Amino acid sequence: MIAGYLIMPATQNTVGLSNNGAVAFSVEPPPDAHQRAHAPPHAHTPVAGLRVPFGDGDVAAPPGRIISHIRPDIGQYVGSPSIAILPDGALVASHDLFGPGTSEHRSATTLVFRSEDRGETWRQVARIEPAFWSNLFVHDNGDGRGAALYLLGPTHHHGLLVIRRSDDGGHTWTEPRDTATGLLTPYGQYHTAPMPMLVHRGRIWRAIEDATAGTHWGRRYNPVLMSAPLGADLLRRDDWSFSEMYRQSPDWLGGRFGGWLEGNAVALPDGRIADILRVDYAPGGKAALVTLGDDGQSLEFSPETDFIDLPGGPTKFTLRRDPRSPEGAPVYWTLANAVPPRHACDKANHAAIRNTLALLRSADLRTWQLRHVPLWHPDSKRHAFQYVDWLFDGDDLVVASRTAWDDRHGGAPNEHDANFLTFHRIRDFRTRTMVNSPVDPFAGT
Repeated sequence: MIAGYLIMPATQNTVGLSNNGAVAFSVEPPPDAHQRAHAPPHAHTPVAGLRVPFGDGDVAAPPGRIISHIRPDIGQYVGSPSIAILPDGALVASHDLFGPGTSEHRSATTLVFRSEDRGETWRQVARIEPAFWSNLFVHDNGDGRGAALYLLGPTHHHGLLVIRRSDDGGHTWTEPRDTATGLLTPYGQYHTAPMPMLVHRGRIWRAIEDATAGTHWGRRYNPVLMSAPLGADLLRRDDWSFSEMYRQSPDWLGGRFGGWLEGNAVALPDGRIADILRVDYAPGGKAALVTLGDDGQSLEFSPETDFIDLPGGPTKFTLRRDPRSPEGAPVYWTLANAVPPRHACDKANHAAIRNTLALLRSADLRTWQLRHVPLWHPDSKRHAFQYVDWLFDGDDLVVASRTAWDDRHGGAPNEHDANFLTFHRIRDFRTRTMVNSPVDPFAGT
C-alpha cells in the first residue's frame, strides 16, 4: 500500500496505475496466483522464480524479477548489486549485507545468485565472507583455463582489497590468503562499490578510492586507478599497478563539495584513461572527471573545468561505452538517479532522492542527454532503484537494482536501506526515448 492505495502488479511493458496516480512499472509479467503465497519467515527468502516473497494480497511486488529479499526488520539490508554474463549465457548477480544486524565493519558477507533462463528465475549458489562493496566480472587471461568469473572488492567496510576467482560459474571461489592468492592491498583502507572493469590498450582497469584521509564520510575518499596486463594472473598482487592518489579540497564547488567516490574507469574519446566519480553536492547534478596522466601514474583534475553536469551525479552510477559505437565516434551510456523537478524539494540533499532511474547517453562524457525513464515511483522517502549495475546484452541492458520497496515486514525503512535485489531487462535500449517511457516524471516541468 502507498498513500492508502493499492499499486497493481505491472504486466508486460505496461504501467500499473492506482486511483491516485501512483505508478510502478516493469518489463516482466505479473506473478501467478501461487507465487503470491506467504514466504517462510526467515531473513533471506529463497526466490527461485517467485516475484512476491510476501503475499497478503495488499502488497504489490517490486518491478522486475526478485533475485533476493532480505526482511528489513532485522537490521540487515541489500547493498552493492552486481551482475555478470557468463560465456554460456547464464547470469550471475550478487549483493552484500549492511546495517546494524550485520558484521559489515569486521567481516562482511556477499551472496551470489545464478539464473539459467535469462533472468526469469534465480537461486543462491554461494555465500562469501569476507567480501563487501564488490563487483562481479568475467575475464580470460589466456592461461588455457578459459574465461573465469571474478569478484573484487574490500573485505569489509573500509577493509583491504581482495579478489577471488570462480571456475564453475560462481558456485565455488578461491580464498585470498596472501598476495599470491588474491590479497591486493596488504595494508590501508579502501572504499568502492561494484564499479565496471575497463579493458583498454592491453590492460584491465578498475577505479577505487583510498579511504585513509581522516574519518569523515566522503571527505576521506580520494581516487586511485589500478590496472593489470590482460594476460596477468589477477590473483597476484605483483601483477597489479596502482596510480597515485589525487587529494580533494573542501573548497571546491563554492565550499559545498562533500566528497567524491565510486569512480568509473573509462576510456575518453581521445583514448586516455579517466575516472568519473560521484560527487556529494547537495543541489545534485555534478560528477567529477579525473584523468590519468601521460606518465601512467599521476592523476589530473581541474575544479574549474572537470566538474561535469550529470543528472544523478550525487548517487552511484555506472558508465560504459557502447560496444557497437564506432572507434572514432564513441557513445557512452549510464543509468542514474536523475531528479525530476517535481521531486527537487523532497529532500535537501539530492543524494537521498533515488526513486527515478533514468537512462542517459553521451558522446563525450561531459554532456549528457536524458533518453528514457525505465523505473519511477512517486514516493522518494521509502522507495528507490539505486546503485544499479548493468551490462550490454545485444540490443538490451540487463540490470541489477538495490530496490527499496514494500513488503509484509514493514517495507524498507527509508530509500537507502533496501530490502530487495531485483533484475530488469531494458529491451532495445538504443531506441528508447522519453516518449516511450512507461511514465515521464519530467513532463510538464
